[in-house]
Amino acid sequence: MAFLTLLARNRLALAGGVLMSVVVLLAVLTPVLPLADPDVTNTSNRFQPILSEGALLGTDHLGRDLLSRLMWGTRLSLAVGFAAAIVAATLGAAIGIIAGFYGGRTDNIIMRGVDMLMAFPYILLALAIVAALGPGLFNALIAVAAVNVPFFARNIRGITVGIAHKEFVDAARLAGLSNTRIILSEILPNVIPVIVIAMSTTIGWMILETAGLSFLGLGSQPPQADLGSMLGEARSALITNPHTSIVPGVMILIIVMSINLLGDGVRDALDPRLKSGALSRPMATTQVDRKGPVPEPTGKGLLEVQGLETQFHVKDRVYRAVGGVDLHVEKGECLGIIGESGSGKSVTALSLMGLVASPPGVITGGAVHYDGKDLIGAPYRQLRDMRGRNVAYIFQDPLATLHPLYRVGDQLIEAIRSHRPIGKAEGRAKAVELLRAVRIPNSEQRVTDYPHEMSGGMRQRVGIAMALANDPDIIIADEPTTALDVTVQAQVLTILDDLRRSRGLAIVFITHDFGVVAQLCDRVAVMYAGRIVEEGSTKDILHAPRHPYTARLMACVPELGGGKRRLEAIAGLPPVVDKLPEGCAFADRCLKVQPECRRGEIPLDWQGDRKVRCLYPEQGTREAAE
Repeated sequence: MAFLTLLARNRLALAGGVLMSVVVLLAVLTPVLPLADPDVTNTSNRFQPILSEGALLGTDHLGRDLLSRLMWGTRLSLAVGFAAAIVAATLGAAIGIIAGFYGGRTDNIIMRGVDMLMAFPYILLALAIVAALGPGLFNALIAVAAVNVPFFARNIRGITVGIAHKEFVDAARLAGLSNTRIILSEILPNVIPVIVIAMSTTIGWMILETAGLSFLGLGSQPPQADLGSMLGEARSALITNPHTSIVPGVMILIIVMSINLLGDGVRDALDPRLKSGALSRPMATTQVDRKGPVPEPTGKGLLEVQGLETQFHVKDRVYRAVGGVDLHVEKGECLGIIGESGSGKSVTALSLMGLVASPPGVITGGAVHYDGKDLIGAPYRQLRDMRGRNVAYIFQDPLATLHPLYRVGDQLIEAIRSHRPIGKAEGRAKAVELLRAVRIPNSEQRVTDYPHEMSGGMRQRVGIAMALANDPDIIIADEPTTALDVTVQAQVLTILDDLRRSRGLAIVFITHDFGVVAQLCDRVAVMYAGRIVEEGSTKDILHAPRHPYTARLMACVPELGGGKRRLEAIAGLPPVVDKLPEGCAFADRCLKVQPECRRGEIPLDWQGDRKVRCLYPEQGTREAAE
């Protein structure tokens, strides 16, 4: 059902599927339809026009009924086209899988043979095969299938090479499975979608090739009719009686167009990225649809977030990823945002500068004030000018954000040129200076490196250098140390802290790690289910967490050298944000839950030295609780 739903979302593919279904249905029902014999001639009744009595589509040069010949010819052309596609896909996939799986000499020998076939123009190769085997529809099928085998072999071989070295294939080898078992149970299931996609996009071409051979008299032989032979027989009367050529020509157009449209839809529907909306082309900025009044700035901090709400609209479901967040960060301050995966941290950060993909993302409420100006709904040119210059981002995976085909120095220069003109020599000097600022050794040499030539820690430092390229006021760091080892993580955090103090940067640091919060952040905001549940100074929260979620989250952190203690875990799962419960979202996982926790809105109120969204907060210190 999911496949059909995705397919139906593509209107052109749906139209092609409906049209193709009608053609196939008519072809299947042809033997039982009240049609005239397609091979009976009547020269006295030749070249009857369309809508003639007893001949709906007219007759050909021998007086044969064109409607009957069209239906039987379509049936034959579809059968040959589908059969040729199945044969070519089967042989090509087998060749590609064997070459890609075994590699080495086997791969070289097989693929050089495939290259020899591809060296010949496909139509000349098909003509040569039919000339060698003799005219006939079956021989035309063999020729069409043979010239398309290299296409499938090349595609499947490329996919198989990537799969053959995956960990799950190595695990199958360690389990003692034979190569045949591995190919059938591990490789083949992963390449079947590619085979189906390749078939869906080439069947139309194979029908055209078969029709071309029949048009030349090398396919279907008289009196047997297919679409190509009908065109070939009608070419002599193209000027005087064009309907004899138009009828089979229009049918070929309908079949090929509907198959190609349907094939494109099948290709997209089988791509798992489409299910998450990743193939949808996003807008330049996040869509804004604020329902309520826009909050006025209060002057808190360089960046002030008030009541921010961001949702994802997927069909009839609304995911409330951010449900009313209030934050602020001062110049030279580091604000940490911490919480479980899916709590809304990254979506909050991306919403600040309109970077949430739309569709499906929509900002439905709140305001983001930078230096007193609201950024929500600001013109694209204004946001584009501010991105990187006033507010810069450090993303989690630098290998994904850095371009693999450009040197890191060129990418740093490009980041600068997007905001101000700079010469080549000056740009290189600035790039070296930035790499030196983030403590990359031998910066003059490393500036010419590609991203893959650097370690993970070095790439992350390049990401930090890129964020610093235009001397921004605010840096948003989205879990920049998650994939790094402890030593490199400490170095990156030290660099960020030094840059913050020396340049007066404001940093919004998103993380899962309370250790990172303790080392870098002045204040911390704890998020759960898209909302802030506790906010205060890092020292106060680490010493005495008030919200039960914060306390349980900190209890899950192991401590070295602190003696034996029970390692806690938070039972259950966070709520699904399209079905948030009434009252406290943490109630189902909380050990202190009371009936009133599940009723009504629970505000984020000041409780002593911090803000807490809880009716029954923790009272003791962390040490006392342990």
